[in-house]
Amino acid sequence: MPTEAHADVDAELHELLADGDVAHLQHWLAEHPPHVIADELARADEVHSVLLFRLLQKDEAVEVFEELDPGDQQKILNGLREPAFHDIVEEMDPDDRARLLGEAPAHFTQRVLSGLSPHERRLTAELLGYDQDAVGRWMSPETVLLKEHTTVAEALARVRAVGADAETVYTLPVVDAQRGLTGVVALRDLVLADPAQQLTDLVDTECVRVKATDSAESAARLMQEANLLDLPVVDSEERVVGLLTIDDALEVIEAADTEDFARQSAAQPLEGHYLAAGVFKIARSRIVWLFLLIVAATLTAKVLQAFEGELEEVTQLAVFIPLLVGTGGNVGAQAATGAVRALAVGELRPSDVFKIAWRECRVGFLLGVGLGAVGFVLATIMTNKDIALTVSFSLVAICAWAAVVGASMPLLAKRLGIDPAVISAPLVTTLVDATGLIIYFLIARTVLGLG
Repeated sequence: MPTEAHADVDAELHELLADGDVAHLQHWLAEHPPHVIADELARADEVHSVLLFRLLQKDEAVEVFEELDPGDQQKILNGLREPAFHDIVEEMDPDDRARLLGEAPAHFTQRVLSGLSPHERRLTAELLGYDQDAVGRWMSPETVLLKEHTTVAEALARVRAVGADAETVYTLPVVDAQRGLTGVVALRDLVLADPAQQLTDLVDTECVRVKATDSAESAARLMQEANLLDLPVVDSEERVVGLLTIDDALEVIEAADTEDFARQSAAQPLEGHYLAAGVFKIARSRIVWLFLLIVAATLTAKVLQAFEGELEEVTQLAVFIPLLVGTGGNVGAQAATGAVRALAVGELRPSDVFKIAWRECRVGFLLGVGLGAVGFVLATIMTNKDIALTVSFSLVAICAWAAVVGASMPLLAKRLGIDPAVISAPLVTTLVDATGLIIYFLIARTVLGLG
């Protein structure tokens, strides 16, 4: 929906809430799809979000609830009384419920689990047994399993019998007597096949699969690359334990990208809707990184202190420090952002570090030559030819160095088991600032004969 339409929706809803017009609020809710309602609930404060949720019809309430992030779901549930509370959590898919509880306090988790049916409690407990970032926490355990030695007619009969309780029936795992995965069959192929045909004739035995303990992000990226609607998830003995569905895979990728974007801007990722986050929460997500960057920035001060004599001898060198460190930081940030993105989508591996360093060195050199030519002209107008040459040569060297540092650091971080996004653009910029100044003053010594 366009931004203008969102603004109109927001204004209309706020007017109805301010008037306390329940009848028109119900009419508004009936006219808008679940994802729009969910967005407005996330933007609203706790009182208004719970009020709107209580006005929804039961079936629509479940759909809207599933569109919310875990933090917003918890906000809604905290405002509901026991009957409505337990109705909602019982209707949730086990994987959605597990993610909700994974971020909730202990007393809230106990309240949810105590009100679930034994079957739903068991499914939820199994998913909670996996790590927060494992695909097992995101998979749907409610799947339709087909036995390998059956006919198409028998397989379709089973889909009709138990498919209503499954989250998806588009991809159907085929298993042996021990529940081991032998392959998958698409519902489309099943429907179009001869009912008397053997199921084994339709099974894709070369299907990709992942272990339940594997990274959820890696599994989601695999689905994206392989164009899959569902991905079988197996345990250590190759037994089927669930399916990762495309909608959950998209959520995994969105969460991973959101986290990467936050860390690349030197902040901790926020949970829930941005407008629902308080001032102190936002400040807390940023302050730690800013403290670290202040410490790193002292390197720049130390470099300036070390070359204090050169600055006193040729004060005009100080004029171009902002230009040089700013350009170097920008080049390094560009390279770092590109490397982090390429790592995330599987285009780069840590073993590519030397290949990438050499490539980015040449890219940075070309950028430096172009920027150095411009810098030479500007510096000549402002100062003299010797200082202009110093600035020009420095831009070439700094750009080449910054590109190497920016592209290499995320790959080295990945090899050391550190999230590449932690090597954020601000951190790269700060480090390039300090090292860039060293390059500048060393070139100044050579060209100007200082020291």
